Amino acid sequence: MISSRNPMKDKVAIAAAATTGFQPRNTERSRASYAAQACIQVLRDCGLTAADVDGISGSTPPAPELQTILGIPEISWFAEPVIPFVNQLAAAVSAVHSGLCEVALVYHAAYREAWNTASALKDPFRRPLSPGVSPGPETVFGGVGYTAWASRYMYEYGVPKEHFGYVAINNRTNAAANPAAAMHKPLTMDDYLSARMIRWPLCMLDMDVPVDGADAFVVTTAERARDLPHPPVLVQAAALGMVDRHEEDQTPSLRQHGQQVVVETLKAKSDFWIDDADVYFPYDGFTIITLNWLENVGYCGPGEAGHFIKEHWDDKTNRILINGRVPVNPHGGALSEGGTQGSGHVREAVHQLQGLAGERQVPDARRAIVTAGGFFFNAQGVTLRRD
Repeated sequence: MISSRNPMKDKVAIAAAATTGFQPRNTERSRASYAAQACIQVLRDCGLTAADVDGISGSTPPAPELQTILGIPEISWFAEPVIPFVNQLAAAVSAVHSGLCEVALVYHAAYREAWNTASALKDPFRRPLSPGVSPGPETVFGGVGYTAWASRYMYEYGVPKEHFGYVAINNRTNAAANPAAAMHKPLTMDDYLSARMIRWPLCMLDMDVPVDGADAFVVTTAERARDLPHPPVLVQAAALGMVDRHEEDQTPSLRQHGQQVVVETLKAKSDFWIDDADVYFPYDGFTIITLNWLENVGYCGPGEAGHFIKEHWDDKTNRILINGRVPVNPHGGALSEGGTQGSGHVREAVHQLQGLAGERQVPDARRAIVTAGGFFFNAQGVTLRRD
């Protein structure tokens, strides 16, 4: 049952967001150092100190470790939810609303590891401690699951591989205006179609870019956020969606998985939807995920996302502009800014709504929808509005 009950709507705000920027190579820094840098920056942006923080939410490094690094004297709440990032954000929003804490520091450090890049296997500080932790090619787990469902998508709807390519090109175009992005070189459809195949039908350019870097956020009550330097970004609703069979090889169909649950939940709990959104952030860890989000949120029907993108393609800027106005992943997303597991999508949404997005700024942006994660156990979403 999807409930419309949402007592925390507009009661909690993201006061600020910060990033270290992202590198598409194995750097000589630790994950913890990136997380600490982003957290220090976001606290300074808010005019806060470590002593103002009484809650921490993040995945890695562990919250107790980050508390020690930052010298936060004491906290009354912490959590370490699994990625994607909306999980960390939802936990912090809930904690602030319930009174478990008042000022939550929320962070995510992306890092190049053996699960997302083979080059990490050559680095003793990054490679796994024991063999056999990654699934073999005979499984339908993780990334292999998305290649299987991408193939199913092409077969079921009779669409060409080029439809995936539009997503990659859009995000690379947008990343060109983002100094934090890992990838800036423009892409053409020929570049996309000639890219190295990883597992049919997905190539290198269909998959997010492993990066080193971090994002951090300050989450607090709407009242307190109004006393801080930047316009508060109010959280309307958040959702983490699964169906009863949410494993990659057990998902019932393209029309029944976690994305549909997220969409119905957000629509029931929010005051606005796609017709009123000024900027949209569909997840793009794999291009097939983006096409599914476009369809499931209601921009078009099943199998129609590629045609929808072509109809809303702006030839002048070489990117998607829905109705000539709404950009999609203006920061470049996971495919070009870097694989941040959703923190980059939320950070860009916050900056857009606060008017801090620089060259990428959408005029008078007031509402944003972020649909992070994929199909299975990790479909997530949040609706945000400027106060």
